Amino acid sequence: MQNHLIALDLDGTTLTSAGTVTPYTRRVLQAASNAGHIVAIVSGRPYRMCTAIYDELGLTSPMINFNGALGSIPHQHWEGEYTETIDPQIALAIEGAKEELNLKIVSIESKFRCLVDRLNYEVDEFFPLATRPDQLLRAENIQNDPLSIMLIADNQKTKDATVAALETRFGNQIHVGVWGGPRPILELSRRGVSKTTGIKHLMATYHIPREAVVAFGDEHNDAEMLSFAGHGVAMHNATPQIKAVADAITPQDNDHDGMAHYLADYLHLTV
Repeated sequence: MQNHLIALDLDGTTLTSAGTVTPYTRRVLQAASNAGHIVAIVSGRPYRMCTAIYDELGLTSPMINFNGALGSIPHQHWEGEYTETIDPQIALAIEGAKEELNLKIVSIESKFRCLVDRLNYEVDEFFPLATRPDQLLRAENIQNDPLSIMLIADNQKTKDATVAALETRFGNQIHVGVWGGPRPILELSRRGVSKTTGIKHLMATYHIPREAVVAFGDEHNDAEMLSFAGHGVAMHNATPQIKAVADAITPQDNDHDGMAHYLADYLHLTV
């Protein structure tokens, strides 16, 4: 039997709306791993916000973070680890032009280190909280080129203008991702990098053909991944854009083990 690469988005897909993993989802993914399939988290989340989920799922395969900018195996050295970084001068230039760009906060992340331009300013669970001067976004504090630059615009009304200004100034070096939902959050990655970058790396590492890639997602940053995969599956709760590019849609949503039920049927797993 052909082994598959199972590429899993987290929020809205593998996780419930409360951000939890159900026992059934865990059993299905372990059954898939035990059957020889490569089960890989492929998330926009930073590394720091995925390792606990990775451990809870009992995975041993590589994990893709920052929308394809980092591929690693948590808790160990992996010869196949890769990074797709951004010039830190871009982050410093954006921080210096915050008012002009209508931004509230600027942060950068590498695998293990986060820097934010303001102390003790908690705005969202996805943003790191800087509590010490050495956690501030300053040139002297940057130890590694960032994998991601995260921004919060002043509000939804100014977000489009901010995106246009960033693309005009840095568009040949970065991609500006816009989060779905009500929060005016922007995520910058190296131009040309996406979740598909990570999937291609895993395909080459494990000699898995494209037709054996099964990808699950629900939001805009999953579109390219689902289009590229041999079998792209949109969640029942996915956006219309994602459903339009998918090969299939799960009958159940993420609060009712939609991904796990679909995968168990697709791979004929005994759970």
